[in-house]
Amino acid sequence: MDLEQIEKLNKELSDASAEEIVGYFLQHYKGRIALSSSLSIEDQTLLDIIVKQDKQARIFTLDTGRLFPETYQLIDRTNMTYGINIEVFFPDYKEVQRMVREEGINLFYNSIESRHRCCQIRKLEPLKRAFEGLDVWICGLRREQSVTRKDMQAVEWDEMHQKIKINPLINWTEEQVWAYIKENHVPYNKLHDKGFPSIGCEPCTRAIKPGEDVRAGRWWWESPDHRECGLHQKH
Repeated sequence: MDLEQIEKLNKELSDASAEEIVGYFLQHYKGRIALSSSLSIEDQTLLDIIVKQDKQARIFTLDTGRLFPETYQLIDRTNMTYGINIEVFFPDYKEVQRMVREEGINLFYNSIESRHRCCQIRKLEPLKRAFEGLDVWICGLRREQSVTRKDMQAVEWDEMHQKIKINPLINWTEEQVWAYIKENHVPYNKLHDKGFPSIGCEPCTRAIKPGEDVRAGRWWWESPDHRECGLHQKH
């Protein structure tokens, strides 16, 4: 798909609801589309929207091996609530062993390069395997989340992964997401009730203080401009 087609789709879907955007792509790319879920409130909202339209649609998540216990509990609760089975992809244990042997168990604190290596092995490589056979991936990104996401569109071409990436909640506020969660009784991570708006790996996530950016608790020791794992960077 070229940039002209992407621009055309963004115009056509400019007034569409998240449900309509999801429905359009589920219909046109059946069997070649999936939700890549981090179990965030945004991804849980999208999961609810997707399952209500197509219970057979692919939904997968990445288990880095460093997740919070509450995140694993959420996977179970979600599967039981919707009668589905979220696919779980794991990193290559040989690569993890080599990385830890060379740089230590918590290498990500040492430098941006080391943190990117950890994200590459624990997230990006499994994601590449999860993407096999897909043309479209559904993401829960919102412009409001961080400075690195303010220019993103509802429909994008992901050059790095060679996929169409759709962000149905791109214009939603955090308040809108929570309203949907509460109204539709969507399971969510209990850490959200303890000051964690954005939840990733346990060693790289902290609760935030009042008034801080919602992504401030992710890789908090780095500059805000670097706080992505590589999944959503522009190339």
